[in-house]
Amino acid sequence: MKFIIEHLTKHFGKKQVLQDIDFIFEEGKIYGLLGRNGAGKTTLFNCINRDIETDSGSFCLDINGQRRELVPEDVGYVLSAPVVPEFLTGREFLKFFIDINESSIENPRSLDEYFESVSIAREDRDKLLKDYSHGMKNKMQMLVSMIAKPNILLLDEPLTSLDVVVAEEMKALLRSLKDGRITIFSTHIMDLALDLCDEIVLLSHGELEIVEKSSMDGHEFKDRIIAALREERHE
Repeated sequence: MKFIIEHLTKHFGKKQVLQDIDFIFEEGKIYGLLGRNGAGKTTLFNCINRDIETDSGSFCLDINGQRRELVPEDVGYVLSAPVVPEFLTGREFLKFFIDINESSIENPRSLDEYFESVSIAREDRDKLLKDYSHGMKNKMQMLVSMIAKPNILLLDEPLTSLDVVVAEEMKALLRSLKDGRITIFSTHIMDLALDLCDEIVLLSHGELEIVEKSSMDGHEFKDRIIAALREERHE
């Protein structure tokens, strides 16, 4: 499976944020979308998720050589600030999500098995989500994405504000989910992208560019990224 972006552009007033982007993402990889704050990473995600209108461009999936248009069910989106129904308990939210998606969930498991998979403690499963920590809310977002199994998983800075233990748990979970889907992980933290991701994609000057690691050592690779980001800053 491939996710194909063709001729994507987006302006806000006179500012061009995304500039005629053509790009192909491949199944089974975690892509690190790296760019400065304000480079357009969230804008790109919002365009893919149809939360905002594009000025031009198209999105499609190529499955075994057959192309089709991207549909909402193809995309899972985990926000940096987790959005969960805080008036429900963790168990109520999970049960509700499974009930409304019952027809599309393959090999459903028990609620407690799902909670175990993301290390939500037993004593927390019947608490209101409003009493969950930031990291626990983020885990619940990841959990429903894991259950839904979207073809494309968009992750907008989901680990930035987590403590070390929870961040490592989330990274392990993301690695376990990458087979059979395309994962795009947005961050402005280079070391995090290098640690987690299979490919690094630089968003700079409104365009996407793969930064090849194979021909560079670690320091040269980092220097290449920093140089590109500094060039954008000074334009």
